[in-house]
Formats: sequence, structure tokens, C-alpha cells
Amino acid sequence: MSGIYLLLGSNIGRRLKNLDRAKELIVSNGITIKKESQIYETAAWGNEDQEAFLNQVIEIETKKSPQRLLQITQLIENEMGRVRYEKWGKRLIDIDILYFNDLIFQENDLSLPHPGIADRRFTLVPLVEIASEMVHPVLEKTQAELLSVCEDQLEVSVFDHY
Repeated sequence: MSGIYLLLGSNIGRRLKNLDRAKELIVSNGITIKKESQIYETAAWGNEDQEAFLNQVIEIETKKSPQRLLQITQLIENEMGRVRYEKWGKRLIDIDILYFNDLIFQENDLSLPHPGIADRRFTLVPLVEIASEMVHPVLEKTQAELLSVCEDQLEVSVFDHY
């Protein structure tokens, strides 16, 4: 089982609108959204002294290369006004490429699969919702298996304030 999965996150401003706008821009760049997880409110990871995030995983379809997809996601972040304050800091929008099918790839600015997947509940919970049986090509465990052994205890809950 394979697929291309992105993680969207926001903890500044109108968080829900930021996620919606990012998805609009993804689609306007010729990328199809196939599936969307629910939106989750999650405690900040890495630098916990900040506002909670809204996170969502989407499965996309594209013929673009991983490098081109990274360029597009970074352009979207810039267009929306993302400023990189600090590592693991507050973000207007963050778009991470989690998986690009079964590709194992390492370059200066792109690692696939994303190296933080197995350590982060805010990534695994929405991934399990839409791709629980997808196998991590390096760790050789399903997303559900990764979540069951994830040591991250930060709060992740369905966001129901629509």
C-alpha cells in the first residue's frame, strides 16, 4: 500500500482558515486531494511553550517529483506569510511531506519518509485515521503499529469547533 501524504499545521491566527487556504493553494497547483483526516487540536511539540496547533493529514495525488512538491509546499507557506521564527516554533502554516509512496530518499532539504513520523502523535493519529495499514518503508511497521509504540504523550484530540 502506498500514497503521498502531507501534514498541515497551524497555531497562529485563524488556524482553521489557514488549513483551508493551504488546501486551496495545493489544489490550485494541480495537485488532487484524495483523502483528508479530521482536524486535530494538538499540543505544541518540541517547543511546548506556545499555542496549540490544528493539524490534518491529507493524501494527495500528483505526477510531480518529490523535489517539485517540496518547492510547491514551500511556495505556499511563503505565499501565506509563514515566517520561520525558530525551530519547532509558532507557525502560520506548516506543510510537511510525510510519505511519497514507498520512496526512501535523503537530500539536503528533503528526507522521505519524514524522519519524525514515528515520534509524533500529532502526525500518527491523523495518519492512522486515513492510512492505518500503510507500512513505513524503513521501519516496516504500519501506521497503527507505530502509534501503538509511540512514546509521545502530548494531547491530540479531534477539533470540533467548526
